[in-house]
Amino acid sequence: MFDSILRWWRQRRHKDVRHHRGRIGEKMAERFLRRQGYKLIKRNYRIRQGEIDLIMRDGETLVFVEVKTRQSEDFIATEQVVNYAKQQHLRRAAQMYIHQHKSHRQPCRFDVVVVIVNRGHDGQVKHFVNAFRMSS
Repeated sequence: MFDSILRWWRQRRHKDVRHHRGRIGEKMAERFLRRQGYKLIKRNYRIRQGEIDLIMRDGETLVFVEVKTRQSEDFIATEQVVNYAKQQHLRRAAQMYIHQHKSHRQPCRFDVVVVIVNRGHDGQVKHFVNAFRMSS
């Protein structure tokens, strides 16, 4: 019994650390994009089919941003960071947002921001503009 409790605690702790690291990455990505002139519209837009980390505006373009936080520079190719299934979830969530906010005529795109964090919470940001399209 003790082993199962210990296993549960370790899994829970690992999940909490990943969640905390993800939130730090999202804040760093938002700050980076704001410095590039983007305007924040919404954080963590959630629907049943998925979540969009950041919705921002770059000029007249609506930008749906997926943030990935890593501890190393391994696997930062866009197609490896956001696979096809994840892209489909993001597309559905974006379509719902567009429908709810009547933004059909507005140009939009999907960006991916990879944040590579160090223990001191400083890090490196890699921005992939127009990482994938609305249609598959």
